[in-house]
Amino acid sequence: MVRKPSEIFLLVIAFAAFMGDSQGANILGLFPSLSPSHLIIQMSAAKILAEKGHNVTVVTALKPVVNHKNITVIQVPLSQEESQEMSDVIGRMSKNDNSNMALSLLRMSDQMDFMVRKNAETLMDDQVKALYLNKGNQFDLVLSGYFMNEFQLGFARKVNAPVIVFATMPPNQLLNPLIGNPLELSYAALTVEPGKGVTFKERFFAYISSLGFGLFSYLSERRNRIWYKKIFGDDPTMPEYSELLKNTSLVFFGSHAASEGPIRPNVPAAVEIGGIQIKDTPDPLPQNMADFLGNATDGAILLSLGSNIQGKHLKPDTVVKIFNVLSKLKQRVIWKWEDLENTPGKSDNILYSKWLPQDDILAHPNIKLFINHAGKGGITEAQYHGKPMLSLPVFADQPRNANSMVQKGFGLTLSLLTLEEQPFREAILEILSNPEYALKVASFSSLYRDRPMTARETLVYWTEYVIRHHGAPHLQSPLLYMNDIAAKNIDIYILFTIIFVTVILLVKAVIKFVYRKFTSKPKKEKVQ
Repeated sequence: MVRKPSEIFLLVIAFAAFMGDSQGANILGLFPSLSPSHLIIQMSAAKILAEKGHNVTVVTALKPVVNHKNITVIQVPLSQEESQEMSDVIGRMSKNDNSNMALSLLRMSDQMDFMVRKNAETLMDDQVKALYLNKGNQFDLVLSGYFMNEFQLGFARKVNAPVIVFATMPPNQLLNPLIGNPLELSYAALTVEPGKGVTFKERFFAYISSLGFGLFSYLSERRNRIWYKKIFGDDPTMPEYSELLKNTSLVFFGSHAASEGPIRPNVPAAVEIGGIQIKDTPDPLPQNMADFLGNATDGAILLSLGSNIQGKHLKPDTVVKIFNVLSKLKQRVIWKWEDLENTPGKSDNILYSKWLPQDDILAHPNIKLFINHAGKGGITEAQYHGKPMLSLPVFADQPRNANSMVQKGFGLTLSLLTLEEQPFREAILEILSNPEYALKVASFSSLYRDRPMTARETLVYWTEYVIRHHGAPHLQSPLLYMNDIAAKNIDIYILFTIIFVTVILLVKAVIKFVYRKFTSKPKKEKVQ
């Protein structure tokens, strides 16, 4: 059978399109963080890449709740003893005053040793090491989930692939050095209102806070060097630790500065994908939740303190106070509570659930308030769906996230450690009765969604960009190859100071010489 040239051309086009769709990249995701909320965000990104036809292999310590048929999961689970130890660590963290993030991180440094150790041990597991020991495995890219674990970048070197660091936070003092991103300590870590600058007091305390971050960063680096040597020290071809850090192609940040602020300079290797875990179209809710919210004629409240903080970590009297307030409201309440056999109490307006499709619930029109722990993921989802908040922060970046949310007018915050019934009830009623909170967060939602590319499109584009350009070394900032003295021109300032002081000393010497020349008395001649 003879085909026309036009038919043959169409067949070639169709074949090429088929081949293009079937030849996805091999991507390795290293997501061994012990925080379920981190894993949800990271796995959401992995799912998006899998949906685009890429083959994704994920290493994790926890069982993912987000998955896809094109994702191969290698889980190195915690033992029962390790799970208990992790719970104890979170419990200790939740019982401290962590309102100052820098001091909070320093206080938690020892407590985080366990989490980082488990991260390292996951990489040393035989089935994980097989990923690079088996020379038949070929990876085009490594996505490295960040949790003070820069030693993990060595794995990308072992599989000979470029690496993108995946952070669930905005650009900050810990991550910026990986890509030479400017620190901008005078304002970048603050919440700055549009059209306003930063006061001396704010800059002063921001600088003091940066010193705390600097000390935490030093302790973290020391720990990273130790683990890097333990994991990869038997390979003489591996680079020195400080050289390893220069191999980062990009950092994906869980933020969107154009709406969240403050506006700051970012190098091209800093790519913001805030809201990556949020679905374009919400999934249907479980039937019991759909019915519960659908019949909430007075509106509903979602209460979730995240995936790390469980009900057993709270003080019993705090749980009683929360229940006493919520059970008396006319609104319905969905409360994330893990032990369904031992709930805080029974009330017709409260539905307990040990797992929540948080993003899908927040998308429901009857949700009028989100009571949260001010985790970055939850704050982002509430902002996206335009829901006002009452935050009860616990540790890490949560107090800062809560304060930023309050300053923007999206809700209120209270201390979980010192929570009392009356202020808790008053805060809830204030947010529910005052439309300003809902209006402001709804306005922000419109701004947050308005981007040249969606978070999903941005993720796909830059991931494939790094693959296409074999790591995209042309995006690297010169700062990566300069020490602090050179980067801040300190040597030039020293040179100018030396020249200035030298000139001053020379001028002073000349003036002194001239002065003495003209003021000295002539010697009298001796009389013969």
